[in-house]
Order: sequence, then structure tokens, then C-alpha cells
Amino acid sequence: MAFSNLIPGKKKEQSLTRRGNGMDPFTRLQHEMDRLFQEFRGSGLVPSEGFGGEMSAWAPAVNLTENEKEVRVTAELPGMDEKDVDVEISHNVLTIKGEKKEEHKEEEQNVYRMERRYGSFVRQIELPLEVESEKAEASFKNGVLTIHLPKSGEAQKNVRKIEVKS
Repeated sequence: MAFSNLIPGKKKEQSLTRRGNGMDPFTRLQHEMDRLFQEFRGSGLVPSEGFGGEMSAWAPAVNLTENEKEVRVTAELPGMDEKDVDVEISHNVLTIKGEKKEEHKEEEQNVYRMERRYGSFVRQIELPLEVESEKAEASFKNGVLTIHLPKSGEAQKNVRKIEVKS
């Protein structure tokens, strides 16, 4: 081995970074991992918030907001009707279940890309405070489920303003 091969320089640096498609192996690995994670995120396979941590074919996007009187949950359910959705509350856990059915047409088609998700789902959301479940209301409009959960009297009383000092 020549002594010049032991001294870091451009020739050795190029040989480490120029492999295959011009990237070093670690950069290629990073790009490949980024691509795989991006595909997974776009696949619709997200962990359900059920008890087993099982994977579902798809799960609706959910927002959970609160004001002084109620907790509001909104869920995006495009392509579904209210008859396809069940909402339950038990032990301060809100459960939204449903099934999005695939539309079948009898004509022959070549499918080039299929990104729409179908199948059943279950979303379980632990509520951040006590609500009056008997006064809960749900509505469905334009593919959005909105659930109004009035706070219990105790939860409304437990709000306390804290003075900020400098």
C-alpha cells in the first residue's frame, strides 16, 4: 500500500462518495428510508387508537377542541352517510365506528392507480375531562361528523385563572 493512499485527499474522498448513482451508500440509504416512510404515511395505514394497537385499512382524521362549555369532536368521513357511522361514549372514551363501502360498477376498467380507501374503522378517543354523555349530540353534514359533548358541571367549575407574574 502506498503512503499516499493513507493521506486523505480528493481521490479517496471521491471513491467513497461516488458509487452507483453518484451518492455515498449512507445518503442512498437515507433517501430510500425517507421514500419508504413517505409511502407508508400516504398509504392510509395508520394505527387505530383501539386497545390492541391493530392496524386498520384507513382511519378518519379527527379534531378535538374545547371551549368553556363543551368538548367538540369533528371527524372527516368523505363518501359516507350518517347511517354508516355509529357513535358511543363509555367511561369517558368516545368511540366512532363505521364502514366505507367500495362502489362497484359492472363495466370493465383498467385501473392505473387506486388511492381511495375502503373498509371498516374504529377510532377511540379518551376525552380530556368529564362530559355529560346523556346530553351529547352528533350531526353529519357534507362528509363531516360533528359531536358536541357538554362539559359536566364539575369540569366547568374546575377552571381556574392563574395569574402570571414577572
